[in-house]
Amino acid sequence: MKIGVFIPIGNNGWLISENAPQYKPTFELNKTIVQRAEFYHFDFALSMIKLRGFGGKTEFWDHNLESFTLMAGLAAVTERIKLYATAATLVMPPAIVARMAATIDSISQGRFGVNLVTGWQKPEYAQMGLWPGDEYFAERYAYLTEYVSVLRDLWGTGHSHHQGKYFQMDDCRVSPQPSAKMEVICAGQSDAGLAFSAQHADYNFCFGKGVNTPCAFSSTVDRMNQAAANVGRDVPSFVLFMIIADESESAARAKWEHYKAGADQEALQWLTQQTQQDKRADSTTNVRQMADPTSAVNINMGTLVGSYTQVAAMLDEIATLPGAGGVLLTFDDFVLGIEQFGQFIQPLMQTRQHLFPSREVA
Repeated sequence: MKIGVFIPIGNNGWLISENAPQYKPTFELNKTIVQRAEFYHFDFALSMIKLRGFGGKTEFWDHNLESFTLMAGLAAVTERIKLYATAATLVMPPAIVARMAATIDSISQGRFGVNLVTGWQKPEYAQMGLWPGDEYFAERYAYLTEYVSVLRDLWGTGHSHHQGKYFQMDDCRVSPQPSAKMEVICAGQSDAGLAFSAQHADYNFCFGKGVNTPCAFSSTVDRMNQAAANVGRDVPSFVLFMIIADESESAARAKWEHYKAGADQEALQWLTQQTQQDKRADSTTNVRQMADPTSAVNINMGTLVGSYTQVAAMLDEIATLPGAGGVLLTFDDFVLGIEQFGQFIQPLMQTRQHLFPSREVA
């Protein structure tokens, strides 16, 4: 099973709580996290893009770095770990993304890939006068299909003559091409999102669900598997989880309850309002899942809370699902969390024993 880290490009990571660690995103912080992740043999690191936050007392995600420039910097200070940046496709022309990706491919010597997002939070783009209108909610995957077609042309041949509804290329050129296959990932959970990933993505990311229910996302993976089978492809799913671990279950539970008690209600209200803008979205979409009140304090991602042994067992359970390629992890405290994972959790995982050929798990 592959392991990735979803690095904190926005302030306070993924906890919308006054009781959680409060910090601004910096290059030095993310460099420390990714270098330690590389040291502990994480397979990849992914950074999101966020152009406007949720506000509230914690100013949640009001402070953000930019994904491509951050990953370019991290490419220069790492050696093995795969790096993915996120393209805000509404405001980044595909030819520019293709060239930036080829540049970071050169810096990283082939360790770079691109996460494509359609954009769901209207104020991110309306603040710049770049929101195309609410009809975009219904068209976003048609738009993204043309977008990725242009990218594939430019990465594959250096030329694009694409003529579509959204993009018209006039002998567009990008050179040099990437030295390795440029992997594209997506995070669709709607039927349209899964159909896009089935056709065009190398991997699909989805939300884990609930607290200490590691396989509750299985229906999404099943739908992804079927969508990929329908077009004759294999598209593994990677699942987003937050790890809250400690030496004992009681200590980990105490931290989780403390975070929930400090939930920033003002920021959560903003999140709920924004997720309701797309009237077509249903409960299968990650947009609606983010605001589910079950554990909105961490954007309702799947959460694994427990001792090191318990968390290791739950992660191993995820790997038993057909089509589950791995996990994308966040932590309540990223620097401490990476160390806990590397020193105490990963060595107990049956699915990661290839990293410890001379050791046996009791």
